[in-house]
Amino acid sequence: MRKYLIRRLLQIIPVIFIITFVVFVLVYMAGDPVALMLPEDASEADREALRAALGLNDPFIVQYFRFLLDLGQGNFGTSFRYNQDALPLVLERLPATFELAVASMVVAIMMSIPLGIYSARKRNSFVDLFITGGSVLGKAMPNFWLGIILILLFAVNIQFFPVSGRGSLLHLVLPAITLGTGVAAEMTRLIRSSMLEILGQDYMRTAKSKGVNNGRLIYKHAFRNSLIPVVTIMGLQVSQLVSGALITESVFAWPGLGQLLVQAVNGRDMAVVQASVFVIAILVIVINLLTDIVYRLLDPRINYS
Repeated sequence: MRKYLIRRLLQIIPVIFIITFVVFVLVYMAGDPVALMLPEDASEADREALRAALGLNDPFIVQYFRFLLDLGQGNFGTSFRYNQDALPLVLERLPATFELAVASMVVAIMMSIPLGIYSARKRNSFVDLFITGGSVLGKAMPNFWLGIILILLFAVNIQFFPVSGRGSLLHLVLPAITLGTGVAAEMTRLIRSSMLEILGQDYMRTAKSKGVNNGRLIYKHAFRNSLIPVVTIMGLQVSQLVSGALITESVFAWPGLGQLLVQAVNGRDMAVVQASVFVIAILVIVINLLTDIVYRLLDPRINYS
């Protein structure tokens, strides 16, 4: 296990270099940031002077190595929209994004585990077909559409939940349900299929013939052994919740990293875009590593050597 962790940590280094290169190339190709930093009536001399001051007239490779040197010092540049360093601005938004991601995953787990287990126990019944159909529908619904519907029903008409923003627990309910529903739909189908595979194993039939309590059989033996693929999808979904809640945060005006990144892209605030993408990439790498560690805790037979 220790050798595996060391090897994975060493593999992160070239991945980070690839990420930095891709981010820099995309930003480099996005256009001239000077056009947004100066007013429209600015003279060409002023534009050239600012390009020279920012080093934008230097060759590509020179700009990239300067970017790497600044990156090593945690310097992604200054946001011209907020007039402050980009990295601290991004890190300030992380707690809100984590809060929404955790709440959404809690909603997904509370929905998917009982529905997936019950659907597997009632295979091919009307309840199973209803849960399976609901899972397909939940996966097909766009998050932004569901969020708008929830706002209209529970914030505008009933006026029980706030329309947008962050502050109290009530502010968290609607965006968490919006994100958690799509995750729950995918997890429910996976839990059902995993449970069906485990329930068909010989050792499960043997335990049932020996009179093992049905609840013990389902939750202690079958469900635990079906968790390996579920942990895989949970790791991927957590990564998506942290990095992909862009539209949902914008719909609910949730002051997280997703909303900041959307605003930065629309305003071509490239320093914030670079810092946001880099932080998200690091988070995804760490989450994937933690997922592999959980594999080992769930099944000691897994050997990473």
